[in-house]
Amino acid sequence: MINAWLPTKACQYLGNNADFVHYDRALAAGWPIASGVIEGAARHLIADRLDITGSRWSVPGAEALLILRAVISNDDFPAYWNFHIQAEHRRLHPGYGKANYKLAA
Repeated sequence: MINAWLPTKACQYLGNNADFVHYDRALAAGWPIASGVIEGAARHLIADRLDITGSRWSVPGAEALLILRAVISNDDFPAYWNFHIQAEHRRLHPGYGKANYKLAA
């Protein structure tokens, strides 16, 4: 059964966003309609990993996993990993490479 308010909300949304829903113009210009692209990306990045039967995710854990999957999908992992290694080195060795040492004796 459809909620009675659903058609009213849908009409209100379309009326408020009429300037942004010119799908005919987007298709004529050769632009993709986002629903298929977005649904495919959501399935690939999110559902294929997070919807595994029996899995449980915390919000921070799921967010970390999804960021990593997006980085890998965009072929940005080598650049990300180099950045990560450099940041970790700076964190672990904050004074390394600074020539301002003073002798204690």
